Amino acid sequence: MTDSPFFSASNVTPLSSAEPSWSFPERDPREVRYEIIGPRGAPVVAVLGGISASRHVASSPSDSSAGWWEDVVGPGRAIDTNTFRVISIDYITSNHADPVTTADQAEALADALDQAGVRTLHAVVGASYGGMVALAFGVKFGARATRLIVIGAAHESDPIATALRHLQRRVVALGTAVGRERDGLAIARGIAMTSYLTGRHFEDRIADSDRNDSRLVEDRIGKYLKTRGEQFADKWTAERYNALSLSLDLHQIRPEDVTIPTSVIAVTGDRLVPVSQTRELARRLGGPSQLIELDSSFGHDAFLGDHARIAPFINELLQLETEVVS
Repeated sequence: MTDSPFFSASNVTPLSSAEPSWSFPERDPREVRYEIIGPRGAPVVAVLGGISASRHVASSPSDSSAGWWEDVVGPGRAIDTNTFRVISIDYITSNHADPVTTADQAEALADALDQAGVRTLHAVVGASYGGMVALAFGVKFGARATRLIVIGAAHESDPIATALRHLQRRVVALGTAVGRERDGLAIARGIAMTSYLTGRHFEDRIADSDRNDSRLVEDRIGKYLKTRGEQFADKWTAERYNALSLSLDLHQIRPEDVTIPTSVIAVTGDRLVPVSQTRELARRLGGPSQLIELDSSFGHDAFLGDHARIAPFINELLQLETEVVS
């Protein structure tokens, strides 16, 4: 058992500790679509997911439909809405003539906090693209969050991940050019799914099948990718996809500029965010930090598909006593 600046666990690596220096940057506010649930007066937790996530994180009395992180957020769950208020936003996809960056999304979250009357966050919990945004928030608005919990994200995009997304955007562009935008989006998303999951996950899908039966193998893997791609394409436009895909590639922060306590949760089989990157991030962070490494066949998508492994760490980190003003 190893003691860290603010958390202890057998598979947590304690890293550096530094005194933070905070300031509130000035900016022009923008209209942001956000949703906030949970008891008034409770500490507020911002929850941010991948590019396909929305402001609707979990069901509530005001909206009973299931949210994108229903198994993690809600009454009695890891992020307990009996204890915390939870706020999330719809990601912005335009920034005048400039590409949207994770810094822009961090500003959008800050604007949502202003609109909701929230001064300080108990924590920002960000996974995938949301983890990138959380880091950008830590750089620009460190005084407005007590800690960051970053899942499956690093300080910059891995070059192989950037290369894959470049090809995915070309597929979308080709589909749009020939009047088949939906097909382009569906195929691009299917390709992306192969990088979100591990080889072990796909092996499990065909583990009991006859490898000589090409139709069965195609059905168990190909049909899955086709279905997931079409579900995505039904809700997305090429413009939105390209904006957020490019934003992933443009992400870059200096870890040393993040001076608030930060926990980095990494999955060793993550193909998009190699564990070597998350180790570097955790090592270079400018404030109290630790690295939690897990194994999951869901790889990058473990935060969505393997709640049993991820959620207990989130829950324990959120229980740490902190004075929060909101």
